[in-house]
Amino acid sequence: MRASPFYTFAALVSWPFVKGLFRLQAEGVENVPDAGGLVLAANHVSNLDPWPLGIPLWPRRYLRFMAKSELFWWPLGPLIHAGGGFKVRRGERDVEAIATAVELVRAGHVVVMFPHGTRQTKGLVKKYRPRAHTGAARIAMDAGAPLVPAAIAGTDRLLRFGRLRVRYGKPLDVTGLDPKEATERLMAEIERLAEDL
Repeated sequence: MRASPFYTFAALVSWPFVKGLFRLQAEGVENVPDAGGLVLAANHVSNLDPWPLGIPLWPRRYLRFMAKSELFWWPLGPLIHAGGGFKVRRGERDVEAIATAVELVRAGHVVVMFPHGTRQTKGLVKKYRPRAHTGAARIAMDAGAPLVPAAIAGTDRLLRFGRLRVRYGKPLDVTGLDPKEATERLMAEIERLAEDL
C-alpha cells in the first residue's frame, strides 16, 4: 500500500536522524513480506517506537497503528491519522478498533501492535510483566494474515544518543492455535528477539 503524503514527508525528514544521528541498526528486514497485509507485533518502551520499526521498511511498506483516543485532539489528531494512526479506546474491549485493524490488514496494510498495550519501564520488565493482550494474534487470525514478531531497543535512551536497534523475526505459524496460545508463542518470540539487542 502507498504511504500518505504526510507519512512520506515524516519519513524523509526523520530518516537522517534515525539512520545517521541514532545509527539505527536493523536485522531481519527480509522476514517482513514485501506485499500483502500483516500484523507486526513488537515490545513497547517509548512513544517513539514506530520510527525505528518503520524506517527500515520504508518506502516499500507503510505502517498503520492504533493510537489511544485521547491523542486525537486538534491539531495532533489529524497528524496522527495522516501518519497512519487510528483510534483505540484503552481500558475496554474496543470492537470497532479491532474491526478497523482487520479491515486494514485484509486490504494489504501492515498493522503495528504492541501486545503489552503500554510502555514497559526499563528495570520493571522482568519484575513486573503486564498480561499481554491477544489483539495482535486475533487480528492476524481473523484477517488470515502473517503475524510477524519484532523487538526494539534504544528508544528509551535517545537523550544519550544511544544506538537504535530493531530485529524482525520470521512470521509465526499459529495454525491450530487459539488466540491465547498464539499470543504466548508471540511473546516468547519477541522476548527471544530482544535478547542481547
